[in-house]
Amino acid sequence: MSADENDANDGDEPDTESPYTLQREDDARHVFWADAVADRVERRDPDEPIVIKGGISPSGVPHLGNVNEVMRGYYVAEVLRERGHEVSQVFTADDRDPLRKLPRTLCDLDGDLVDLGEVDAGALGRNLGSPYTDIPDPFGCCDSYGAHFSQIIQDSADAVDVPIEMVSTTELYTDGEFDDVTQHVLANQDRAREVLSQYQDKVDEEYVPFNPICEECGKITETVTDVDLATDPATVDYRCTDMDAGDRTIEGCGHEGTATIREGKMPWRFEWPGQWQALGVDFEPFGKDHAEGSWPSGQDVARNVLETEPPVPMVYEWFTLDGDPFSSSEGNVILVSDVLELLEPEVLRYFFAKDPSKARDFSVERLDQLVDEFDRFEATYFGEVDASEDERAFAERVYPLVVEEPREDRIRLPYTFAAVLGMFDDPELREEVARKEGHIPEDAPERAVEDALARVERARNWARRTGNEFDYELKRSAIPDHEFDATTEDALDELADFVAAGHEPDEIQGEIYETAKRHDVEIGDFFGAGYRLFFDEEQGPKLGPFLGKLDREFVVARLRRER
Repeated sequence: MSADENDANDGDEPDTESPYTLQREDDARHVFWADAVADRVERRDPDEPIVIKGGISPSGVPHLGNVNEVMRGYYVAEVLRERGHEVSQVFTADDRDPLRKLPRTLCDLDGDLVDLGEVDAGALGRNLGSPYTDIPDPFGCCDSYGAHFSQIIQDSADAVDVPIEMVSTTELYTDGEFDDVTQHVLANQDRAREVLSQYQDKVDEEYVPFNPICEECGKITETVTDVDLATDPATVDYRCTDMDAGDRTIEGCGHEGTATIREGKMPWRFEWPGQWQALGVDFEPFGKDHAEGSWPSGQDVARNVLETEPPVPMVYEWFTLDGDPFSSSEGNVILVSDVLELLEPEVLRYFFAKDPSKARDFSVERLDQLVDEFDRFEATYFGEVDASEDERAFAERVYPLVVEEPREDRIRLPYTFAAVLGMFDDPELREEVARKEGHIPEDAPERAVEDALARVERARNWARRTGNEFDYELKRSAIPDHEFDATTEDALDELADFVAAGHEPDEIQGEIYETAKRHDVEIGDFFGAGYRLFFDEEQGPKLGPFLGKLDREFVVARLRRER
């Protein structure tokens, strides 16, 4: 919203409600942002079930950033359920939108990114300008391209245990659920044009807020020549004309015909508030890009065209991926399925529980920091670490919403330690080392041990995805081929004696340097000898701490080149 608009309305009139819910000073203070939003929803005394909505247009790859609305809505829904309300969380797919350009990258249902050359790209290329649900699925696995996209969103929500109901906008039209809204807009065209002209150029007296689907070529057209509201459902006459698609034009076929209001769609500035009315939406979060354009027009259309109250809004900040914006075309995306191969669902849910009004970076490179942060958050809830009053209050309020069930007997291996264990293929060795290092108590229940060791595979996947210092494989079954001079062999034997005597990992690291110096072996060459013996590589992780985490007999024998 512009400064002039704010000044004109003082920001207090109902038709200029700020979507920045979390910045209101008159709300009660809560440690969790979702409580503040729930307060505002309750103040409206909504009918039940309370409806919380999110939405997406099926363009690009449905990535982690798109889960923002799913998770933000979920936390508000859970708070309202705690307060005794019946809540429905819906998520609309704007799948009657036309395909305006070919995406560079697609995603299959397994979460794998593919280029157009790997699928039936012709299914898309032949259908530019057609609704997503009228376009064949280029993967051949779903009823349409739109259905394919929606399935990925549904799968993403399921993966983080958020119960959403996917709603197809196409079905809202074809099933007649949009009839009343669409007919009302067409019956009040003059008012619709007047409101829309404040937000969009080229709204003349011939503008009609409905885009029919051409029965001849299947494309959406914007040229309506007549409206008949006397029929049931109402109909429009149209001419199939060209569609502006950014840097290109999608040619219309010129056909003249008639379509019902179930055979087309309203422009998005009317369709979004139309969804609020048709679905009875009480709350909807959305990205900050909608706050200055879509939301002002949406609430204006709701109040002054549809004559209904818009839902409680909430703006969330976008987050970046390793410092850069999400971009399907640039390949800077990560899917929920990818993330859950690297960390537990509860860690991801924790990420979205943090203040949505603050911009954040989801860093795959530094994922260990996020996991460490979650582990501290969890330990704070159970009173296992020193924490500030604010940290304790937040953990006590939010932790039960993040996990399936709080379990005091759970075990969390430090993420980087789990990555070290990921260098071992042997599951028994992983557990043995974890117990040796004191991370698994003797009396730990089997379920807790299994859950703890499950983090090892995730940390291993992280190391391989990022190629970091833990992306190595311990060669345990056989000694790699090697050839050392006598001086280096003597130094290795002496280091073996030091390890056999029993020392801490940092002490072993220091002794590697000292042993090399005493034998006049180049430091780099001596470390290289160790990496060759244990990894069959020229380099590897910090050697002393790594050797200190292995079983001593094996390390001593390998340093002596015995096994």
